[in-house]
Amino acid sequence: MECFSSPGWFCISNPSFIGLKSKKKYSLIRKCRSFNKVGSKCVSMSYTENESSSFSYKKLIHFALEETNTHTLLSPSPLQEKYSSLLAMDDKTELQMLSFEAPKIRLLRSLCIEGSDGMQVLDFAAFPKPEFDLPIFCANFFTTAKMNIIVLDLNPLHDIMDQEDYKEKYYKDLITLGLKYSKLLPWGGKLTSESLRFFSPIVIWTRFSSSPHNHSVLFSAFKDYYQAWLGLMDRSEGETDASQIACNCEAQHRYLTWRSEKDPGHGVLKRLIGEDLAKDVITKFLFNGVNELGNKTFLDYFPEYRCEDGKVNEKRSMIGKSFENRPWNARGEFIGDRVEIV
Repeated sequence: MECFSSPGWFCISNPSFIGLKSKKKYSLIRKCRSFNKVGSKCVSMSYTENESSSFSYKKLIHFALEETNTHTLLSPSPLQEKYSSLLAMDDKTELQMLSFEAPKIRLLRSLCIEGSDGMQVLDFAAFPKPEFDLPIFCANFFTTAKMNIIVLDLNPLHDIMDQEDYKEKYYKDLITLGLKYSKLLPWGGKLTSESLRFFSPIVIWTRFSSSPHNHSVLFSAFKDYYQAWLGLMDRSEGETDASQIACNCEAQHRYLTWRSEKDPGHGVLKRLIGEDLAKDVITKFLFNGVNELGNKTFLDYFPEYRCEDGKVNEKRSMIGKSFENRPWNARGEFIGDRVEIV
């Protein structure tokens, strides 16, 4: 199995809470908006800062929002009006969504799922505005009582296989960070060659059993990777050349087009809230921009997936190859031709 892009918890009554610096206890609540299309129900959620210390991805979102607010000015995204909270068709599983924007961030959003059976899913991402060629921060975590499937990366906006200057610009100083956590969180097994094009040399793709120690390592990795991404954002300068801005825009649209069509986490959403509502959340929230940043279709970008009838092939991989071992060496150089391909 390859990277699991999982389909939020953190609801607010006043977007200005992100400016709070006080350590005192506070409760943050936001009423959900009407969002009932196929039987899923809206719910009201709350989070208290000193809630139980038990394992929860809510803490990572809380950390990320507060940390982001020390680097830039966050404001609620217009998406927050529609995409806030959902109760799945089983009337037990909660889905909570948050979305923000900032001067250099087109969309910072989270979707978190907490099931009654102990399942937790986190999909947290930060997409830069087209004026910036920043990598896309990507955290996709799927957890049950016994196991975890994890992808954590600063997804390259441009192809690092062909554009060495882009790789040098954003990843040269992060290789050490990647090495640290690749030892603590070993490679998780087969990863298709098609998916590999969207990952960086510091990607953490791993699977491990649930334990306090492993979750502590994962939380540390998330915090270090996100702080690294914020550092890149701080140092980034906006592009003024119209052709380069258009290039950045198309690169992000290509990424969104791939994820909205082939992301393996879509099945979870479909089972929880139904196919129609899942498609809406995927295209208009999780991968918002796929209908706005460009006009090209999936088959325009990835013609190898075209079936004889003109439809998109449902296969995950057309090449039929996957990497059993990490395809980058300790210097961040791609060695895919020398690692085991299955």
